[in-house]
Amino acid sequence: MTDPTAPASAGTSSTGTASTAPAPAGTSSTGTASTAPAPVPDPDDNRRQVLYWRLLARLFDPEEQPALESASLAVVEDIGLPPALLDPGASVDSVVQRHPDLADEFDGLMTPEAEPDGERDRAAEVRRAALASKLLLNVFSTGSGAVSAGQLARWQSDTGWLERALGCPPGGLRGGRATGPAAVGGLGAELGSLEADLVSRMRLREVLADPKLAARLTPSMSLIEQLLRDKGNLSGVALANAKSLIRRYVDEVAEVLRTQVEKATAGELDRSVPPKRVFRNLDLDRTIWKNLTNWSPEEERLYVDRLYYRHTTRRTTPQRLIVVVDQSGSMVDSMVNCTILASIFAGLPKVDVHLVAYDTRAIDLTPWVRDPFDVLLRTNLGGGNDGPVAMAMARPKIAEPKNTVMVWISDFYEFDRSQPLYEGIEAVHRSGVRFIPVGSVTSSGRQEVNPWFRERFKALGTPVVSGRVDKLVHELKTFLT
Repeated sequence: MTDPTAPASAGTSSTGTASTAPAPAGTSSTGTASTAPAPVPDPDDNRRQVLYWRLLARLFDPEEQPALESASLAVVEDIGLPPALLDPGASVDSVVQRHPDLADEFDGLMTPEAEPDGERDRAAEVRRAALASKLLLNVFSTGSGAVSAGQLARWQSDTGWLERALGCPPGGLRGGRATGPAAVGGLGAELGSLEADLVSRMRLREVLADPKLAARLTPSMSLIEQLLRDKGNLSGVALANAKSLIRRYVDEVAEVLRTQVEKATAGELDRSVPPKRVFRNLDLDRTIWKNLTNWSPEEERLYVDRLYYRHTTRRTTPQRLIVVVDQSGSMVDSMVNCTILASIFAGLPKVDVHLVAYDTRAIDLTPWVRDPFDVLLRTNLGGGNDGPVAMAMARPKIAEPKNTVMVWISDFYEFDRSQPLYEGIEAVHRSGVRFIPVGSVTSSGRQEVNPWFRERFKALGTPVVSGRVDKLVHELKTFLT
């Protein structure tokens, strides 16, 4: 008989019945599996989601969402960033002016380096989300209605910050100079479309008539297109300001293209020309090697019988370059880029450049080819196109087919004139002329070419060149040097 006052033994209760052992981890005291505790949300992940939800709400609905605004303000202040980041009316420039230390954070913001061992710095991700949201909202939320010169200038500046955040120079994405991940996905083309929309909503004539407002404009392809289309309606101060903007843009693009051409147009060394015997051409390594037999071990001195010099003269051949540009409404930026490119090649030694522009009529712009500004002012953009008329003007310029390259820039939508134009191109090509069809020469590289022509050019052995300027420079370099 068990003594009720004695302590219960292990495994039994004080009443004498078997006691329940402690439940193992993951099970309840009844022996059934228990539910695992829910993971605790990371506060930094929540902060980041709040910022991105606010960004999406602002992009798709201009109405302010009070709950998201107050929550985002709390997040921004908690991580030590200025509340001005949440002000849609504040440009990135104004934020950086008040807080200069943020400038470095914007550079490469959207191309962060990988964390060691795959670890995530969640606090840094929240900070990047706040800064990136500011850039994306300022660039992609463009509103509606009329646009002032100041608004356009601010948008262009904010877009420059976005390009820097993606690892490109300001204007790099819109100018087609981006490389790497930032160049993928057509973002440059989308930014160009946004800019074109802003320009079209701006009362351009009123802005140009005011020198102070005109001075705030930043030249861009979209703006130049509008100026060229409207130049016939401008006069006085407005026309002078328009010309100044066109000149600035031409000079900026020419500087970039000139650098590409200078890098690409070095011909082979001409060893038939004796090297110039000056000190800067002295080939010291070759001189020592060739005179090693004159080494005196006793005197530890090398006696030089002959000096050797490097060849620097490049082999060039007189060439003729004929550029034919479709100036119809779909080819505006090609017209701008090609007139500038033609002027640069016209400045090279022993390259004879001719320029023909056409819509339903053709015009020979060769007398002004060295000044792209003059050329652009003489063009009338828009209208239809008549390729056979342009071919009739360009073909007599071929003097020596083997030493001639013809670049034809067009989308080649000729409709009932397609067959006559193709027959003319085929005859030029078979005569020995190096014919280069180019779909377009744009900052974004986008091109749309008539499939009928594309297939025939491919069969002819002259496939359509990509619309990027640097690709055309490379093609010309292989022929002109």
